[in-house]
Amino acid sequence: MARPLNGTRSRRVRHATPKPLAVKAKSKLGPVSAEDVEFLRTSGSRHKGGGPGCEAWLVMVNGKRAGTAYINLLDDPIRGRHPSFHVFLNRPSQGRQIGRVVYKSCCLLSQYDVIYAHMRKSNTASRKAAEHGGFIDVTDRGDAQLVMVWCRKNDVK
Repeated sequence: MARPLNGTRSRRVRHATPKPLAVKAKSKLGPVSAEDVEFLRTSGSRHKGGGPGCEAWLVMVNGKRAGTAYINLLDDPIRGRHPSFHVFLNRPSQGRQIGRVVYKSCCLLSQYDVIYAHMRKSNTASRKAAEHGGFIDVTDRGDAQLVMVWCRKNDVK
């Protein structure tokens, strides 16, 4: 069907850009002591601490689940095959200094003597928690992410 020749075109209606969803605030409960944090070893899932040579823990604070921590085996051209540590805390558990305890305690519970942690360079909260847990920055020029390492001989309970 042919277009009309009257020259008026219908214009698209402009819509306002929707505002992002409100993010639930982090907990205002304050810091947690190391004695209140416990770790339950679990089998993990396929890509989160469940493969051969991998480890996983549930992070519990006062009997409630606060997050998970796991170690996967990674292979990269700079470091070769190595254990990589990851921590995920539930939103209400963030900002309560639980990560500091997790980084240190899970590494001590692990079978490995040298553990690496990979994270975004802009993730200052994870970087500070890892440093409190005994990790040291070893980022190489070829790394796209921040890489930190923990050694058992330097950090004995």
